[in-house]
Amino acid sequence: MEEKGNWYRRVLMPAGILGICAVLGAAAWKLSDREGGITELSPAGVVSDRTEENQEENQPQEQELLESRKIALTFDDGPHPVYTEEMLEVLEEHQVPATFFLLGQNIEGHEEVVRRIAEKGHLIGNHTFHHVQVTGLSREQACAEIDETSRLIESVTGKGTEYVRPPFGTWNEGLEEDLDLIPVMWTIDTKDWMTENVDAIVEHVVQNAGENDIILMHDCYESTVQATERIIALLQARGFEFVTVDEVLFD
Repeated sequence: MEEKGNWYRRVLMPAGILGICAVLGAAAWKLSDREGGITELSPAGVVSDRTEENQEENQPQEQELLESRKIALTFDDGPHPVYTEEMLEVLEEHQVPATFFLLGQNIEGHEEVVRRIAEKGHLIGNHTFHHVQVTGLSREQACAEIDETSRLIESVTGKGTEYVRPPFGTWNEGLEEDLDLIPVMWTIDTKDWMTENVDAIVEHVVQNAGENDIILMHDCYESTVQATERIIALLQARGFEFVTVDEVLFD
């Protein structure tokens, strides 16, 4: 009996163990060959599938997300002695160019701020002298409002401007020929002057932003400075490239 028990331990038990291992090995092989994928067993024994084909399909999608789409930030009614300076700091920190449409009446006494805008590489445009509705003036009055502001911009920066944004978005047809300026409107109105609500401004821009959009904002509110910083981060993460308005108009 003792001899028979020794034979059982030496032969049958090892054979049984080997048989079990063979069954498990076959199951693992079948699992790894499923759907032509590459199956990996983690150290914990959890099965995870990934196919080379799926990896290749994901690459073009990721590349598309990284392709840049141009968009322009524009600021009206400046320069403001406090918030324009803060806006310039935000733009510099993120290396983002913008376009500033200046009021002639705000340039006087704040020439240094205007110089900083130009020195930082931002585009400067004309927003009339007194923030007047151009269509409510005679042709001569409208030209005088805009010409005076252009003169001030050139006297401070050494360079004239080619662009004008009429307050309220109204413009007399053909006036651009008399002034030799290009009128610039917008595609996204943040109404930041009305709400002064950072979250509302950010949400409106991010939800509506598209390629070659021109965003209308005002650099004379603290809320706009805060919103701009968030807008830049969110849109850059979505692949947008910020440019001055001329690149949107003539690209």
